[in-house]
Amino acid sequence: MDFYSIIAFFQKGGAFMYPILLVFAIGLAISIERWIQLVRIRSGNHKMWKQLYPLLRKGEFEKARQMANKDKSVIAQMLGMGLARQGAVRRRDDIEIAMEESMMEIIPQLEKRTPYVALLSNIATLLGLLGTIMGLIAAFTAVANANPAEKADLLSASISVAMNTTAFGLMSAIPLLLFHAKLTSTTGEIVDNLEMASIKALNTISNFTKRKFEKS
Repeated sequence: MDFYSIIAFFQKGGAFMYPILLVFAIGLAISIERWIQLVRIRSGNHKMWKQLYPLLRKGEFEKARQMANKDKSVIAQMLGMGLARQGAVRRRDDIEIAMEESMMEIIPQLEKRTPYVALLSNIATLLGLLGTIMGLIAAFTAVANANPAEKADLLSASISVAMNTTAFGLMSAIPLLLFHAKLTSTTGEIVDNLEMASIKALNTISNFTKRKFEKS
């Protein structure tokens, strides 16, 4: 299908092709923006974890706390909350609760606007179906007043044009659904990594504190 065929296909679809295109453009923009953000967050978390974890294993909690406070990554935000409690109370439960509270703030940031991609996908499909139905209504209305000899050809052409909106709606919805699935899986991967990092950090802090207590 060349460029002119695509233009002809779009023009034959009628007025409903424009809102479908708008919905697809908005969904695509959200998908790109969220993907860039998630990739940036994942990269920042990985980089920060590689710097923080060796400090935790050495028991250099004050240095790790300062590093976490200066960094803007979400893993630094989570571990910074835990390390703040570690410096104040040193109880495992308090540190764990602090990091869980931070996770409750972080997860909505990661999932922000992603559900709209699935919603826009459904809207594109429904707009396509609505456009087809409206096109068929107009086609049957026109055929009712047409010459009997021309009814079959006129109805066939009208239905073909009306189906363009359903096709375009599906062509817009399917990529948006794939984008939503990818964003959701990437978000889940980041959340899993954060949970793993919190458990490792918590165990490292607890083990170091325990060894220090036993030595004293």
